Amino acid sequence: MKKAKKQAFTLTEVLIALVTIGIIAAIMIPAILLNFNKRAWDTQRKALFTRLTQAIQQMETLGNYGVTIGTGSDVSVAENFILNGLSKVYKINTVCNLNKLGHCGIPEKLRILGGLSEVSFPTKMSELNPVLLQNIGQKGSDEGSNVDTDAAAFTTLNGESIAVFYNPYCGAISTSNHYVQNKMCVNFVYDLNGAQGPNQVGKDIGFITAFYKNDSSVVAPIPYVINGLSASSFSESADIIDAVTSCSTLDKDLRLPDKDELASIFVNALFVNLTEGNYWSGSIISAGINGYAWEQNFADGNQLKAVRSLTNAVRCIAK
Repeated sequence: MKKAKKQAFTLTEVLIALVTIGIIAAIMIPAILLNFNKRAWDTQRKALFTRLTQAIQQMETLGNYGVTIGTGSDVSVAENFILNGLSKVYKINTVCNLNKLGHCGIPEKLRILGGLSEVSFPTKMSELNPVLLQNIGQKGSDEGSNVDTDAAAFTTLNGESIAVFYNPYCGAISTSNHYVQNKMCVNFVYDLNGAQGPNQVGKDIGFITAFYKNDSSVVAPIPYVINGLSASSFSESADIIDAVTSCSTLDKDLRLPDKDELASIFVNALFVNLTEGNYWSGSIISAGINGYAWEQNFADGNQLKAVRSLTNAVRCIAK
């Protein structure tokens, strides 16, 4: 009786199998890691936003800090805000002035939304958006003067590095047309993992903005990388793309920013690279084709009531 031959893989077959597994792994592992990092960043970002929002809400006012402007003090208004304001209601690990931002894990360079361009990390208010220093003290008697203040930074007990840009003269909320640079009190630019990579907006880097010195509104929009469909309005005309559906057409997980979220994007224009003039917010004032909604002018910072039948640009944000 003949013995049956044992079947076995040849060396060539084994090598082919290993190469195939290697190729699949090279394709799949980066995607798996990216998805894992995204979930981790999203969770950490939401937790940070909740903590900072709760802290801001505990502060009686966001104005009146940074009284050392023009006195020759070596403490910047942003540093003063951290030390004498925020630290009273929020657990802070280390505070760094403008000359020592790196000691708080603030990177020297970062990549803007989409990762196509690299910029130096901003160190002054005007570097976030030069328009922040224009049209100061207009559109309302309650609004003071914005100033080109230096940044300061701090680290949290959770390992985040946060740069602070502070306007001690921010005004109260307004129901009439206004310039948002007068309403912005404090802008936080955070890095979720300190000096580690990828140092890119929309991933480990983002921004949180607090408006209005009393009854503050704190927002943390995550903008989409490109504009929504053009020719957007709230007219609901069959010939014109509706501003709201423009976002859901791009992605079901996108929506229009409200007026404060859109103002935050304006404040942080350096990171988002917007070029259009006027953008629609999702803050509706009155219904119907002849009703009004809030729009944001990115050329001068004016936020105004506009007829819903007008055509404006759209930049969506994550839900």
